[in-house]
Amino acid sequence: MSAVAVLVADGFETIECLTVVDVLRRGGVRVDLVSIMTTRDAVSSQQIDITCDYTMTEVDFADYDYVVLPGGMPGTLHLRQDPRVCDVVEEFATTKHVAAICAAPSILGDLGLLVGRRATCFPDFEDHLPAGTFAGKKTVITDGNIITASGMGQALPFALAILGDIAGEQAVAKVRDSIQL
Repeated sequence: MSAVAVLVADGFETIECLTVVDVLRRGGVRVDLVSIMTTRDAVSSQQIDITCDYTMTEVDFADYDYVVLPGGMPGTLHLRQDPRVCDVVEEFATTKHVAAICAAPSILGDLGLLVGRRATCFPDFEDHLPAGTFAGKKTVITDGNIITASGMGQALPFALAILGDIAGEQAVAKVRDSIQL
C-alpha cells in the first residue's frame, strides 16, 4: 500500500493540508503529517495549531511513495527555503509522485521540475512556472506523476485526485459517497 508524506511548515493553509490527510485516511491510505521544523507542532496561516505525526528528521522518505506540498503563506516560502524539502521534492518528482496546491507548485517551477508539463497554481504565482506550463485557473491538473491544484477551493478535488492515483476510482467513489459529494 502506498504511503504519503504531507510536508508541513508554519504558515501552511489549513484546508489544503488537512483535507488531503482526511480524504486519504478515509480512503485507506497511510498518510503522515511531517513537520519540517524542529518540533512536531505547527501553526497554520489561520493560526490553527496542529501536532504532526513526525518531524522530517524522524522519517525515512524511502517509506513513502508520495510527497504533498500544501500551500499557504508563509508556509510555502518556508518549504521552498529548506534544502531538505527541495531535495525530497526533486527525488520524488524524478522517481515517485509529488502533489502541490495553491502557491506550492511554485516550488516545483523554481526547481525546474515542470519543464514540458502542464500545471496550475494560485494566481500571481504563474511567473514561477515555465512558459507554456500554466493549464488554467480554479482546477486540478494531473501530468504524469505530478498533481497540482490552484487553491483552497480545489482542496477536495485535489485530495480525490491523489486518492484516485494511489487507490483507484473505486476508493474515490467510496469516499465521495461517505462524504455525500
